[in-house]
Amino acid sequence: MLSKLSVRTTVATLAAIGLLATAPSATAAFRDSAATPAGAPATAAQSSSSDVTVKMPSAVANRLGTGRQALIDAVSTDVLSRSHEAKGLTPKAAVTKLADESRKVVVDVRTVSADWARGVAYVEAPRTHHGEPEGWLYIAHRKDGQWVSGLEGDREFADHVAKSPLVGKAERRTMTAYAQRKAAPQQETPSVGTTAANTNGLLLPWMPDHYMTLTGGAHSHTGSTGYWSSLDFAGGNASGRVRSSREGTATSMCGAGGGWTRVIHPGGFSTDYYHMWNTTYYNGTSIARSALLGTIGTDTCAGGAATGAHVHWSLRTYDANYNGQYTWLNGRTIGGWAWWNGSSQYTGCATRSGVTACPGTAIYNRTG
Repeated sequence: MLSKLSVRTTVATLAAIGLLATAPSATAAFRDSAATPAGAPATAAQSSSSDVTVKMPSAVANRLGTGRQALIDAVSTDVLSRSHEAKGLTPKAAVTKLADESRKVVVDVRTVSADWARGVAYVEAPRTHHGEPEGWLYIAHRKDGQWVSGLEGDREFADHVAKSPLVGKAERRTMTAYAQRKAAPQQETPSVGTTAANTNGLLLPWMPDHYMTLTGGAHSHTGSTGYWSSLDFAGGNASGRVRSSREGTATSMCGAGGGWTRVIHPGGFSTDYYHMWNTTYYNGTSIARSALLGTIGTDTCAGGAATGAHVHWSLRTYDANYNGQYTWLNGRTIGGWAWWNGSSQYTGCATRSGVTACPGTAIYNRTG
């Protein structure tokens, strides 16, 4: 990952060559959000360069004033430094590559206060296959006239969480525990029959003692590379309702109406839920276990593809360097089932009390 010094240097370079968004005025590009009530989600507004898509209510834009250009540049550059899609590429090449693939880099500025800003940023997934987007919560702080952003998972984010007035007490406790990675895994590559690794009581993404059908065993979040962190579920007797795997802090990653929600749980894990319809809008909101997030669907608000209504559920944590990442499912217990990798992605199964459940099997969500 680029250091913050190199990120700041890159910001200046990108701004000079016109690759990053020039934040438009509130009365022009943000006109659609001018009627948005306070606290309501923003309306998207695309920058003139079309390289970065900015979401920002007019009230937020007005409060940021001339500082909004620097904020968008800082967050955008941080995103490019963290994105797997930009790995090994210069920022210019990364922006060009994504634009050529009709994929957006999105910066959503949701709340500001004095020299603090908070929101969501993501890189859209390709729309040619069942891949998922890369996304981060971020908090940015303006010090000595310069914005320093912290993307979820890096040290600046953890520092900002501890100090920012945009983070409430209960949320700070949850997010600090997550940033400190208090859920230490027992082992990274357990084999079938060994003790399952701790997940602090995470459930499957629907009501306890109801079932959905496993449609995709362990696979990577992107559908190609990385830890096999994700599962797909559909149908069942839970009425298609998707619910939080545990209590925590929920954020609608695509904004109101989008089918992607992230929940940060106490104890070091977070979970993602994608492709939902009829979603509840959350913006750093404290929620209970099994809180309603939406219903299974085929939404692709941030790219990817879905051929049938389902929920794509993923497990996340931090690595030793505080880089947020999707993490391994193999050997972990979720919803009372121990999950195991298959010989290839999507083929893995789950075991419980001597029963093995593979894709196509109805699985009950158990609390113990």
